[in-house]
Amino acid sequence: MLQIDLWKRLCIWGTVALGLMLALPNGFYGKVERHNDAVVAVEAGADPASVADDLALWPDWMPSSLVNLGLDLRGGAHLLAEVKVEDVYQARVEGMWPEVRDLLREERDSVGPIRLQQTDAPELRVRLVERPEMATEAAALVRGLARPVTDVLTGVGGSDIEVTTDGADIIIRLSEAEQRATDDRTVRQSLEIIRRRIDEVGTREPTIQRQGADRILIQVPGIGSAAELKALIGTTAQLTFQPVISRAASADAPAGAGNEVLPSLDEAGVYYILERAPVVTGEELVDAQPDFDQNGRPAVSFRFNPTGARKFGDYTAENIGNPFAIVLDGEVISAPVIQSHIAGGSGIITGNFNVEDSTQLAVLLRAGALPAGLEFLEERTVGPELGADSIEAGKLACLVAFALVLVYMIVSYGIFGIFANIALIVNVGLIFGLLSLIGSTLTLPGIAGIVLTIGMAVDANVLVFERIREEMKSAKGAARAIELGYEKAMSAIVDANITTFMTALILYVMGSGPVRGFAITLGLGIVTSVFTALFVTRLITVMWFERKRPKTVLAGRGFRLVPEITSWDFFSRWKLWLGISGVMILVAFGSFAVQGLNFGIDFKGGTTIRTLSAEPVDIGAYRAATNDMGLGDVSITEVFDPTFGPEENVAMLRIQAQDETESVTPETIAAVEAALQQAVPDIQFTSVESVGPKVSGELIKTAVLAVALAIGAVLVYIWMRFEWQFAVGAVIALVHDVALTIGVFSELQIQFDLAIIAALLTLVGYSLNDTVVVFDRVRENLRKYKQRPLREVLNLSINETLSRTMVTSLTTLLALLALYVLGGDVIRGFVFAMIWGVIVGTYSSIFVASTVLMWLGIKRDWSKPDANAGTQFANIDA
Repeated sequence: MLQIDLWKRLCIWGTVALGLMLALPNGFYGKVERHNDAVVAVEAGADPASVADDLALWPDWMPSSLVNLGLDLRGGAHLLAEVKVEDVYQARVEGMWPEVRDLLREERDSVGPIRLQQTDAPELRVRLVERPEMATEAAALVRGLARPVTDVLTGVGGSDIEVTTDGADIIIRLSEAEQRATDDRTVRQSLEIIRRRIDEVGTREPTIQRQGADRILIQVPGIGSAAELKALIGTTAQLTFQPVISRAASADAPAGAGNEVLPSLDEAGVYYILERAPVVTGEELVDAQPDFDQNGRPAVSFRFNPTGARKFGDYTAENIGNPFAIVLDGEVISAPVIQSHIAGGSGIITGNFNVEDSTQLAVLLRAGALPAGLEFLEERTVGPELGADSIEAGKLACLVAFALVLVYMIVSYGIFGIFANIALIVNVGLIFGLLSLIGSTLTLPGIAGIVLTIGMAVDANVLVFERIREEMKSAKGAARAIELGYEKAMSAIVDANITTFMTALILYVMGSGPVRGFAITLGLGIVTSVFTALFVTRLITVMWFERKRPKTVLAGRGFRLVPEITSWDFFSRWKLWLGISGVMILVAFGSFAVQGLNFGIDFKGGTTIRTLSAEPVDIGAYRAATNDMGLGDVSITEVFDPTFGPEENVAMLRIQAQDETESVTPETIAAVEAALQQAVPDIQFTSVESVGPKVSGELIKTAVLAVALAIGAVLVYIWMRFEWQFAVGAVIALVHDVALTIGVFSELQIQFDLAIIAALLTLVGYSLNDTVVVFDRVRENLRKYKQRPLREVLNLSINETLSRTMVTSLTTLLALLALYVLGGDVIRGFVFAMIWGVIVGTYSSIFVASTVLMWLGIKRDWSKPDANAGTQFANIDA
């Protein structure tokens, strides 16, 4: 009986209403954003009256969470930084020297005099000058300074130091447990300090998160450039107050053990010999503000916490008349002579500052010192103009794709097409509702994921509608046909979407940045598509059926891509089809061997600068401006599309990483931009991307691993759900599709970057989706026609699912073509890979996977229970 209980109807409509309500604020993005900013300002202490107009822009009782816009949509800067955790080990053991020295001096009568030895390793080496035979006893004393530490990985406790002896030397190192704990602590502290520094500037919706063991991803919308962001967060701002031993004229002046030679910031050619162990550090500061000294020059005033104030006061009281160095990041910014006891824990830092310098230094000191240096492995800048263009292009592409799919569904399925379209509108709303709920960031590839979802979302409905058409031929009545249509399509829907979801999950785990954004929207789109197809469309259908009580549904109506009944023999020319595939694969491998792929900087390392000018691009002028800069291999091209030709007035410069450097330096990038600005005064730099070779090498490995994992996951899942012969056929078809796609990129020399890997993985999911639908019907027919030869069953199954295959491929292609034409050149390569993938994926599911299955044969063991999983879902919402 075709019916759905009232409580289930309420749950379905309640879920839809909640999702659409969560998505609603995104339709009024500007107003809601201003409202949210006003709420934050009031919570920070602002007068509500001063922001009353903005507060009134959106009702307080309505949801106000928005989908965050990524850098490629809003403009801003992206950095991937690696924390140099090893730097902390040396500072950590050096900080123990005063404690070790005082302990052994107290035991001078037994161990004799001691001397600190120079060493390049992260260790303290203390020599017993006169009584080396006491080294073991002295080491035992030093072990008493050890403190317990809990290993962050194993949770097992241990000591923070290891003390050994080497002749007359006592060697103190950090234990492995302490090193791991220090690494974790250093990255966490760096993460928090970076967040505080960025918050001080007041930027909107920054993304600051840990990646892996020792890396931090920083994305800040609205900031001018990656160089500006690096200037804010890249300075360690290590502030120390150190005793002065003497002045020197050279950095090579002998310092002595436990001392160091540092340059003066203001006095050229002047160096200071300082005690390495500081008296007070910036970690004990509680406040720092821009100020002016007694002569009206910019300065920074500071205040210590009680512990720092006591140490600072004690030292100044005992060292009146001696110089005291204020050191910032390895440079002496001033070395005043202590005139009197400084109590109260406050003071002022003077130097060769301007007002901007003193303000930035105060910001850095308030946020705290980075415990270790940062190495920037990847940096990207996207101009706000390019971001705005991307938003408009994405909107237009979505609307056109939406309209094309809506019209096609109505033409093909009539009233049922309208039901599917309503569910499709709900589907997109639910995607935005979920993105808002989880606070996800929408990127341009994310928009591509939504457009792809629009194309693929109708697939589940098409599977159901085509099944209903088949059941109507059995004269079982409209109600029973609809019920059986949903019941029998369930298995194919579940299997097809799970396999696609698996590839989205692998993309999310293995990918980063925009690739991960694409994976999120694709994964959420799969979930919402299944929900709307199996629940929303079905509920609308049931409500319509209860009112109209039609005698027949979907019988001979609507536009059809293929005849209603087909009996084509797809294996009569299987040698021809596989020959075509073989030749294409050979061409692909030949092209790959001869000219390889046109790797982007994601995989080669280097810098890409995208420019926009009012006049047509003059490659000669661009090259002349950069020829004498000694940049090595510089590629200057117009942005070119294989279909549309050159983009108007847009050029791309690719600079390889320079010798002996991890990436192209900011100074080099600035010099290139200045040279181009001089040659073309009206030029704009709409985006700058820089990737170091360390990251590019890792990305290659990750990309290969991601594709291998996706194919492996497919093999395991199909094997579990079907038989091993099905799994082998599906995997061979996937390898076929991936090889041909890579071959096309090699032949056309389209730039191959990380986004193309996302396209390949999505292609794996899509191709598999199609293959699984065919295989699901094969499995069903093998049980239905037990005496028929396998070749006949395969032919019958392909013919029965051909209409669905063509409709799904067409709707997906309509959406992708809209994105390809209207989405802009930034993601055109990505969309081209998807279009080609849909074409070869459809071809391989019919001709390659099925032919392999026919070759391998299938042992029909009917002692097993029915493998058609549709029945286990039959009563899911009956």
